[in-house]
Amino acid sequence: MNVLEAILLGAVEGLTEFLPISSTGHLTVIEKLLGYEIDDPDITAFTAIIQVGAVLATLIFLRHDIRRILMAWFAGLTQSSRRDEPDYRFAWAILLGSLPLGIVGLLFKDTIETTLRNLWFVGGALILWSFVMYAADRGATQERGEKDVTRRDTIIIGLAQCLALIPGVSRSGATVSIGLIRGIDRVTATKLAFFLAIPALAGAGTLQSFTRYDEITAGVGWGPTITATAVSFVVGYAAVTWLLRFVAGHTYTVFIVYRLVVGSTILALIGTGALTST
Repeated sequence: MNVLEAILLGAVEGLTEFLPISSTGHLTVIEKLLGYEIDDPDITAFTAIIQVGAVLATLIFLRHDIRRILMAWFAGLTQSSRRDEPDYRFAWAILLGSLPLGIVGLLFKDTIETTLRNLWFVGGALILWSFVMYAADRGATQERGEKDVTRRDTIIIGLAQCLALIPGVSRSGATVSIGLIRGIDRVTATKLAFFLAIPALAGAGTLQSFTRYDEITAGVGWGPTITATAVSFVVGYAAVTWLLRFVAGHTYTVFIVYRLVVGSTILALIGTGALTST
């Protein structure tokens, strides 16, 4: 992989990771267009590792919230009087909501890295989940804020997040949709997607770095991988900042339309033979 390709893929990752349009789906399509074998071990590892840049962007952007929540959590572990605080409960909610994705991801790791990388799945998932997003967005009551989020909410949202293991669904799209269905407001649902992304993406990237070290070395190369990760950090920070401002005053309609157009285009290209699915 050359530097320009690494920069392009890093920018795509940073831009799409937190938008509800599927970063893995976009990366898979672009990697295919660049001529890479999308189910090769080094490419699947590269796709997971560069997400760490977006995680670092989230950690910095939410640093004050994270510090406040962690302090409340540690205090609650030793002081029973602090366990009724919203931040203590929210910390446990995030931890519990992160577990389903980790468990399912490990159990079905091989299928996720091979079968589900097929572009038929990517195009189909982009289209089908758009209807879920539309229903959630139109029916959103937004009557509940961050202090109202419960462990039950995040466990349900965490289970829905597992659907994002199918490229094209979008982890952000899945978490936000279910959050809206449960009456959580758009900004809180979006921030919750950010919080749940931290353990999920950091864990996946770290695992791939250790288990696929040799494949990366012999294939894509660590230079391009580090470059793409750095670019995803910079672009990801800008995307997170913009998205929270956007959802404060807008619906998700623009993303839904975009998903439908891109998904339909992918399926059309495969159907006409202009693009192969694997």
